Amino acid sequence: MNAIEPLEQLIQTTKGFMDPEEGRRLHAIALEASQLGPCLEIGSYCGKSALYIGSACSSKHAILYSIDHHRGSEEQQPGELYFDPGLIDPTTLDIDTLRPFRATLQAAGLEDTVVPIVSRSEVVARAWKTGLGMVFIDGSHAYEAALLDYRLWSPHIVPNGFLVFHDIFKNPAEGGLAPYRVYCQAVESGLFHELPMTKSLGVLRRRGG
Repeated sequence: MNAIEPLEQLIQTTKGFMDPEEGRRLHAIALEASQLGPCLEIGSYCGKSALYIGSACSSKHAILYSIDHHRGSEEQQPGELYFDPGLIDPTTLDIDTLRPFRATLQAAGLEDTVVPIVSRSEVVARAWKTGLGMVFIDGSHAYEAALLDYRLWSPHIVPNGFLVFHDIFKNPAEGGLAPYRVYCQAVESGLFHELPMTKSLGVLRRRGG
């Protein structure tokens, strides 16, 4: 039995936008990456990607840092395409995905593996010093935000570590182009090998030191 199988039902019922095939690829990458250093994801939402990455990290006795301000991205706000009224905090009337995210971790038994960091990624990056086996960028899909995530976090990826992007669409009719533009810049930097994609999951590997 692999580390994902006991979590399949929880994965299916956890809110999120990751295709199962993409999730399994992410899990496989994390199995390898977690032996190089901790993993880090930008964009937690309700924890679907953390289940795939965190279960891999747990099996290797490694750590996943999960960064999200938990107030929802631009497209998840009221009136936008991915707005979910079930995620509104009744007290503040703001989007709040921290509560369901923590419930997901508890249900999966990953509270000692996944470290939630409730903040914007640029704030966390100011004092970050730890090398990382994988950085998974799936936060804001605005170009400036995705580019900033790449510029701030890719330098922390250790040699042979992984840089993974979600929602890479080469055809504008399929989705927004901002993550794809940043992905192309990462490829053009010469710092990474381009690996085969899985649906919209773009996978790069840092060249060895």
